[in-house]
Formats: sequence, structure tokens, C-alpha cells
Amino acid sequence: MTDDSEKNRQHNEAMKALKAERDEMMRTKTEKRGLLIIHTGDGKGKSTAAFGMVARALGWNQKIGIVQFIKGKWKTGERNFFTKFPDQIRYEVMGEGFTWETQDRARDVAAAAAAWKTAQEMIADPELDFVLLDEMNIALRYDYLDIENVVATLVSRPLDKHICITGRNAHADLIAIADLVTEMKLIKHPFEHGMKVQRGVDF
Repeated sequence: MTDDSEKNRQHNEAMKALKAERDEMMRTKTEKRGLLIIHTGDGKGKSTAAFGMVARALGWNQKIGIVQFIKGKWKTGERNFFTKFPDQIRYEVMGEGFTWETQDRARDVAAAAAAWKTAQEMIADPELDFVLLDEMNIALRYDYLDIENVVATLVSRPLDKHICITGRNAHADLIAIADLVTEMKLIKHPFEHGMKVQRGVDF
């Protein structure tokens, strides 16, 4: 038997064993319900991954609600694109901009409260399948919102509703109730080497 034939035989046996293991595991997975998903960490890609999920939901003709808590009126590629689907996506830009730009806590708190009210409407809306709360972790980090109220709303959400929350420094109470938490880890970033953010990649 040639080396390649032996490698193929071993691979075939290994994959058969893996498939049997996966089939057995999948037999134990029966519950289907809406998920609470958190993208956090100091690495790039939290909102990017979330908007990828929006595109996926759109591909299945689902209806989506999006609330952006921080970015304000900053023009972004995702906003340019997803607002082209008004029949399927409710897109609300509620923030006043980054906190270091506004330099006005009272204004930021008021904006966050208005955004959270809109988010609650979307969470309760039976027409929406998926709700993205972009950068809400930032609003919670600065205590612009009451974490107990947020947790209570998320815990009592409709059982079939998927919700994704993005932003650095996710609150421990949110992580505790989430179904899926992903932490983006910064390894290397062009900004550290003097490069500005770039259209189509960063925004």
C-alpha cells in the first residue's frame, strides 16, 4: 500500500469516527429558541461580525431591528447598505457620537435613554426576528443605562427573538445571562502604526 493510500485510509477512518461522534452529540441538541449574543473585547470586528449576522438574517427574509447607541451621525458603509432594505430592516442611529467627542455626560445619558427606549420597542415587536444593539456595552460601561432594567428586559424577551449586543467591556451581568459570548482579542492593528481608519474596512 502506498503512503498516500494509507493516509487516505487513516483519514477515512478518522472522519467516520468523528461523524459518529458528531451525530451522537447532535441527538442531544433539541432546544430551539432566540439567542442572546454578545460581541465584546478590545479587538476589531465586534460590530462587523454583528452586521454579518444581519446580512445572514436578511438572506433568510427575516426582519431586523438595529439601534446604534454611540456612533451618532457618522456615515458608515453598513448604514449606507442596510438602509436600502426599509421593508425588512428598521435602522435607528440614536447616539450623539463617541463620548470623547461629545464631552457632555448629560447629553450622552439622554441619548442612551432614547436609544434604549427604541431598543425595548424592537425587542417587544413581534414582527422583528433579530435585533442588533450596536455599542450598547459602551453605554452600560459609563452607567448611561440601568443594568438591572436592561437585564430584566432581556431575560423577559420573546422566546423566539435573537438579540446581539456589541461593544467593549461587556457588563458581567450581561455575560451571565447570555447564550453566546465572543471576545475579540487585539493582536495587531494598523492604527498603532500611524494608519487612519479606512472606508470599506473600518467604517
